[in-house]
Amino acid sequence: MTDTRYDVLGIGNAIFDILGHVHEAALTDNGLEKGSMRLVTAEEALACDALLTEAVRISGGSAGNSIAGVASLGGRGAFIGKVATDTFGDAYASDMHRIGIEFSTPRLTDGTPTATSVILVTPDGERTMNTFLGASQHLTEGDIDTALVDASAITFLEGYLFDPAPAKAAFRTATERAAKVGRRAAVTLSDSFCIERHRADFMEWLSSGQVGIVLANTAEAKSLFETDDIELACKKLGDLVPLAAVTMGEKGVRVLDKGAATDVAAKPTKVVDLTGAGDLFAGGFLLGIARGIAPAAAAELGAIAAAEVISHVGARPQVDLNELAGAAGIALPAAA
Repeated sequence: MTDTRYDVLGIGNAIFDILGHVHEAALTDNGLEKGSMRLVTAEEALACDALLTEAVRISGGSAGNSIAGVASLGGRGAFIGKVATDTFGDAYASDMHRIGIEFSTPRLTDGTPTATSVILVTPDGERTMNTFLGASQHLTEGDIDTALVDASAITFLEGYLFDPAPAKAAFRTATERAAKVGRRAAVTLSDSFCIERHRADFMEWLSSGQVGIVLANTAEAKSLFETDDIELACKKLGDLVPLAAVTMGEKGVRVLDKGAATDVAAKPTKVVDLTGAGDLFAGGFLLGIARGIAPAAAAELGAIAAAEVISHVGARPQVDLNELAGAAGIALPAAA
């Protein structure tokens, strides 16, 4: 097996986030479903941007945020995602390199802009995402650097990649490669509406044996199994894959290790913006698993990362997560 140079390789939509607070009325007046993610045109994204009086602009994307969390926790991260040769693309690459993440996916040069997501945050911290996929949806099998997969303990993919067909093919190429070289593949289900669009594909793929780790929230887990009973959904997920973590907001997370359930409490914090909570949980959890700590302890690491990111606007950590983990008494084993 190739030497392990990276703890986690993330593959996902490279998206530049535009975040700001709005009142509840802004959602109802514009027919937006609170807490959802919808795909929009470039024009619709601009219309949503116009609803914001003040905004934070920062690199995002689900898997990209997770890998930023890995880096902040002292882990070794790599990322595959497509940006364009434009200002947002330059900023995205600069952000990733600045925090020590390997990111060298070839840029898109056909004039399609870098993806953006306008995230409307209501007073309760809930986020409603309006995403223009732009260049990110042009990720293809040719962009999957198999050397990175070979060198990564875990290859982590975001479920949003199931929307564009070429990206879905890239998704499968990466997991097949990970399985071939004896590495672990993980996936986050991303969004209940994404699952509804691709439920059959998700179920077929998760049943294939190529995915060792699944991350979901309660809505996604229930949607996957078409049930309103979260206990049943968790049991079915635990029976389907070797390791899973279902986040339940302020109730914490349920870890399912070979079907055995363990509940881990959430870390108390003031909620300012829920954007990135699941992403940062994934980063901490997967880094813990990559370094060989017990799944419940890995979930605690994820909870620390999630608590930090929801305490401020923006989906990437603003403090050194490794220091927070150390203060909480969680010490990761050294990298292999």
